[in-house]
Amino acid sequence: MPGAVSGGLAGFMQFIREQGVVGLATGFILGGAVSKTVTALVNDIVNPLIGMVLGSTEGLKAMKVGPIMLGDFVSVTIDFVIIAAVVYFVVKGLGLDKLDKAKA
Repeated sequence: MPGAVSGGLAGFMQFIREQGVVGLATGFILGGAVSKTVTALVNDIVNPLIGMVLGSTEGLKAMKVGPIMLGDFVSVTIDFVIIAAVVYFVVKGLGLDKLDKAKA
């Protein structure tokens, strides 16, 4: 049975190396940090600036169309666009898009 455990561990380590699990985990952790930073940027800087332009003291959160509150949706959309742009330019800039090519 000890051979099965060591073989299983070797297989697991090979899986981690081949599938890039460590890189995926690192990206996941950094993605969370980028998300928090972008959310703070949008909530603390972008929304108040938009609020000043729209004449609202509550910022973007106060934006309504009739009974529908659009401010939060717009904030989340701005978050998404900024995060997507950051991820795109980082992946392209570091050449990471070329790493996932099919094996020959």
